[in-house]
Amino acid sequence: MLTIALSKGKLIESALDLFRRAGYETAGLSGESRRLVFVCEEIGMTFLIVRPSDVPTYVEYGGADAGIVGKDVLLEQDSDVYEPLDLGFGACRISVAALKGEGLRDRLSSKIRVATKYPKITERFFNQRGLPVEIIKLYGSIELAPVVGLADRIVDLVETGSTLKAHDLVEVDVIAQSTARLIVNRASLRLKHEPLMELIRRLRAVLATQESVPGNGRPSAARKGKKKAARV
Repeated sequence: MLTIALSKGKLIESALDLFRRAGYETAGLSGESRRLVFVCEEIGMTFLIVRPSDVPTYVEYGGADAGIVGKDVLLEQDSDVYEPLDLGFGACRISVAALKGEGLRDRLSSKIRVATKYPKITERFFNQRGLPVEIIKLYGSIELAPVVGLADRIVDLVETGSTLKAHDLVEVDVIAQSTARLIVNRASLRLKHEPLMELIRRLRAVLATQESVPGNGRPSAARKGKKKAARV
């Protein structure tokens, strides 16, 4: 049996649809269920439904053989896992945002206060630019921080930008693009090589079919690339 960790929330339905199209029937498994463990003996898989931030931990330490999680989580945690496939769905970007009109304000003389749930990504980004930063860790409603004067900037996940716009915020830089990724435990890749390689082969075949259909709209981080950096 392979054990697969799936992220709760936005990614789960797309992940289940991908498995079904790859020939892995997951009857009874739904993102709406309160169950956390689904045993699918007919396909030789057990699915764990866990928080997105926990998926790399389960995979890295062997609680799961493979998992599906956003690239943003992988960048933040820097987990020691094998990442064979960009699955394309769940496309968004990790962005720096500020109140409209303040995106170009010079703060080189003092620390820039940044609110985020991505402290490691944020610290790396500003350090690479030689900008002093004070990070304020928040777990939700990040966009409120500049509005109430808690922070000068935020670093958050952006999909359409509508939430930023609703709070009079604008993107001033894009740190990275993020899509769902398949990750694999390195030991499992040796011990369960055949079923894992079969899984990778089937998922890759589905993705290749999608990419061959004109106008399917499947986002690709490789095609998109990183946006040109703007001044922070």
